Amino acid sequence: MASRWAGWGAGPAGAGAAGGPSRIFLAVAFVGCGVVAIVSAVQARWGVTLLAAAAGGYFALRLFAGLGSGRR
Repeated sequence: MASRWAGWGAGPAGAGAAGGPSRIFLAVAFVGCGVVAIVSAVQARWGVTLLAAAAGGYFALRLFAGLGSGRR
């Protein structure tokens, strides 16, 4: 009988097994989200601005507050 599929990232070889994204990646993503948020706000594209700002907030939490790092 075949075992049930556990989903993406399940098990020791799943997503995040290598320790997660680097601080450099998080910094680049944070700055990129800021640029997209500013450009889209200038163009009055408020949905994109809100989404980019939320993503920037997420990357800021990952970068500066240790969100998702496994540290307690």
